[in-house]
Amino acid sequence: MKKILAIFLIIEEWLWDLLTAFGRSLFQWLNLEHFEQWLRQTDPTMALVAFSIPILIVAPINIVAFVLIAKGMILQGILMEVLAKLLGTLLVARVFALTKPQLLTFDFLNTIYTTITRWLHWAHGKVTDTTVYRWMKQLRV
Repeated sequence: MKKILAIFLIIEEWLWDLLTAFGRSLFQWLNLEHFEQWLRQTDPTMALVAFSIPILIVAPINIVAFVLIAKGMILQGILMEVLAKLLGTLLVARVFALTKPQLLTFDFLNTIYTTITRWLHWAHGKVTDTTVYRWMKQLRV
């Protein structure tokens, strides 16, 4: 089981790095540097609104994916979920990165962030000691 989790973790890391770089390039290409600067400096309430918008875009895609899978359209549902994951990583993660200090002033978000971060560190520690993870990490370099 650890080997499978190690494979998923390294693929997730690869995708995260790739999509983060793509998101940064896309924002530059779309000339959104001023918007990014505004997001970095906005107040916590506006940061929460800005963070909610990409979530509201991605959530319906997740629901459609679930409905497709429930109706037996497994491949279409999986593809829709992959789209949601890619958009989520691209949009939600980018806005979160830009507004993180403001968002963490909200106790509920700080608690969620701390809990998820703690769990991810625990999970990461469980799989990084596997041979599969070390081997795939070497492939990445």
